[in-house]
Amino acid sequence: MGAVKGLVDIESTVDAITRGGADAVLTQRGVAPRVHPHKNGAGYIAHLNGSTTVGPDEDDKRPTGTVEDAVRAGADAVSFHINVGSEHEPEQITQLAEVTSEADQYGYPVLAMAYPRGPDIDPSDDDFHESAGHAVRLAEELGADVVKTAYTGDAETFARVVESTRLPVVIAGGAKGTDRETLAMVRGAMDAGADGVSMGRSIFQHDDPEAITAAIAAVVHDDADAEAALRDAGLPVEA
Repeated sequence: MGAVKGLVDIESTVDAITRGGADAVLTQRGVAPRVHPHKNGAGYIAHLNGSTTVGPDEDDKRPTGTVEDAVRAGADAVSFHINVGSEHEPEQITQLAEVTSEADQYGYPVLAMAYPRGPDIDPSDDDFHESAGHAVRLAEELGADVVKTAYTGDAETFARVVESTRLPVVIAGGAKGTDRETLAMVRGAMDAGADGVSMGRSIFQHDDPEAITAAIAAVVHDDADAEAALRDAGLPVEA
């Protein structure tokens, strides 16, 4: 995304979200030196593939590092993104399998970002949860330790996604919405059996990253409801 709001002064953002209760920060390894002094004891995850928002195909994630690179960058874990159902799925399957194999040699956990994306996948379809379930199961079968995927819109359908794997499941933040929408999504995911969140824009582009992180952490760690979490974090409870 480039140096967008929240990432220009990444040092301040990392300091704020880790003070707010984030368990770990995830970035490309090249900015690791900007992250480490500001993470307040939180973990650090190095992401090992990527694409740009201005390139020809955002789904075409390419390797950007190895597990050995992540070790040298001082990471505690690594992550890798695959788009299940896209034309790039075959090579991304191979690449994730290579990452999990290398990570196992170092004793490093792997977060697989496994998204159902492709020409035949529509998030508005009634069976989207089946595609998400396929994605998370694939991550497990390829050797991941934690899997991140898209929320399916409600707790009932997301519970079926969680049931598709024995791995801990965390949700992506998706497009930035209101604080109440974000917290309602987190609450729904936790009610469905998810283990947490791995969010980007909803947190790092927020006007108060520390407060929104504290609210999300209250739902994830303290089983708070969305409105109570917002109030306790000092954020307005929108209608």
